[in-house]
Amino acid sequence: MDNLGKTAEKIFTAARAVFAENGYSGTHMDKIAERAGVNKATLYYQIGDKDTLYANVIHQVIGNIATGIAESVGRVDSPEEKIKVYINSLVAAVDKNPEIPPIMMREVASGGAHLPRIVIEDMVAVISILFGILEQGKKKGVFIDVAPFLIHMMIMGTILFYKKGTPIKDKQEWLPATIKARDKKLKGNLGDEVSKLVLNAIKR
Repeated sequence: MDNLGKTAEKIFTAARAVFAENGYSGTHMDKIAERAGVNKATLYYQIGDKDTLYANVIHQVIGNIATGIAESVGRVDSPEEKIKVYINSLVAAVDKNPEIPPIMMREVASGGAHLPRIVIEDMVAVISILFGILEQGKKKGVFIDVAPFLIHMMIMGTILFYKKGTPIKDKQEWLPATIKARDKKLKGNLGDEVSKLVLNAIKR
């Protein structure tokens, strides 16, 4: 990677962190430049304005997620296995990009006030993969007829709220021991557990 590429990557890394901490409206380019260790002129020259940087930060991640899921899902045959791969790929993506959930959750809370079209297209690409899996399962008689967006929200909502909510729950020392013992840990990894819940909901 040349120096220009390294500088751009430093800017994207800093921007992901600052947008995650402060949201779109609370983020200032000065703060991103400071976090990246560059001056504002370099930031604007390398990337562009705040809208462009915000779009690129999210697109860089979600666009790659869509590509990665499509490749992984294509390696397995049955609809049930494809669902498992789809869900585990999303869990892995959230683990790899911890700044994206708070950014996207703010967008959901604001009604997508600053969500760029290119990112919406990336999200449609991800959901389209799920739509194809559900259609294949329905044609094979293994899945019932369901709304793909609803199932995707069921998956993402469970992943995001579990990951963000568990640390809050764990801090509550007053919770009864019976609840803590029951919910101490998952029997398998999060992706596998969510897959079981989803498959139980959509299988015939």
